[in-house]
Amino acid sequence: MERVVITGTGAITPLGNSTESFLNGIFSGTSGAGPITRFDASAFKTRFACEVKDFDPTQYFERNESRKYDRFSWYAIAAAEEALKMAGISKDTVDVHRTGVIFGSGNGGVETFDQQLIEFAANPSNPRFSPYFIPKMLVNMPSGVISIRFGFRGIVYTPVSACASGNTAIMDAANYIRLGKADVMLAGACEAPITYSAIGGFGSMKALSTRNDDPKTASRPFDSDRDGFVMGEGAGALVLESLSHALARGANILGEVAGTAMTADAYHLSSGLPDGDGARRCMLLALEEAGLSPQDVDYINVHATSTPVGDPGEMKAVWSAFGQRDNLLISSTKSMTGHLLGAAGAIEAIVSLGAIQRQLAPPTINLQNRDPEIPAGLNIVSGQAKPHSIRVVLSNTFGFGGHNASVVLRAYSPS
Repeated sequence: MERVVITGTGAITPLGNSTESFLNGIFSGTSGAGPITRFDASAFKTRFACEVKDFDPTQYFERNESRKYDRFSWYAIAAAEEALKMAGISKDTVDVHRTGVIFGSGNGGVETFDQQLIEFAANPSNPRFSPYFIPKMLVNMPSGVISIRFGFRGIVYTPVSACASGNTAIMDAANYIRLGKADVMLAGACEAPITYSAIGGFGSMKALSTRNDDPKTASRPFDSDRDGFVMGEGAGALVLESLSHALARGANILGEVAGTAMTADAYHLSSGLPDGDGARRCMLLALEEAGLSPQDVDYINVHATSTPVGDPGEMKAVWSAFGQRDNLLISSTKSMTGHLLGAAGAIEAIVSLGAIQRQLAPPTINLQNRDPEIPAGLNIVSGQAKPHSIRVVLSNTFGFGGHNASVVLRAYSPS
């Protein structure tokens, strides 16, 4: 079975609009949170988020073309462009019929949906909808537009598994390559949920932090005073290739997708199993596919979103699977990026590669009073990045509906 390697990455995030600027922000412990500027949030209980900053769609589209796409598609296309450029992939350098796109999202074009319904409600006697309303809103549109834009004619679709969508996309793309059905796959995920309905909806669930007086410290995974997650937005893209294809064209290999897995909690609409059993099984299955044991993992980028229920459940799962390991480092980079929902796994895969390349475990910021429910034996990196020998990274994402997805990345070696 073909080994799967990564040869390019692209990132549009609250910490920067390129892989390099994003990783620099992550490893320096920078918060991307601030007051919402996308719309007037003064009437909402939560009035801050981790927005993408200084994004100019005219760098990627002609003005009339950009109007055809929702913001979540803008981010996806921009991230894809960087990843493909880094990898040296274009329709002229690959077999386009064996090159595909799997790009996930949890919510699709919610900004477009909000805008169109607001306009309709203002004048219901004369309904006027954009002819682009449906394609702008559809959750599969980024994968389709990337395919059209870059000429890839292989497997193209969008997985939706809520906040696990990014990892699901990576898993599916890797599996198609392993099965010999593709040589190259662009995998990733995107989200643009800083909208009236998303902030209002998650707020009504009491899922969001309301620390409006100090947004930069609001995302605080594992902290006793955490009160919910901080909404984020953006996109991450990764070029996956069969090892034989990458070697044949002399590609620069950034890392390897060693193993992946998904499980279901079969428990609750929005909460994971209290004992974390679904997450535990998912992590162990991903390691089994990779031919690795828990002892081989050097760093875990955990899902931990800064919610009262979610963080302890996941950490109980980690404790159950890994136990006492002083040389196993753990952190939640959502303390800096906020929670990008469906796009979380994609940008966190890029963080995981960065940890391998820089031999640094990124920090969890804002951890001041560690929750006693978090097993004391787990080694959480707090405050600032920590130098560490990192060859194997496990990255977790878990979604509403009980979807669990884990990806194991490792440093590339020829054998």
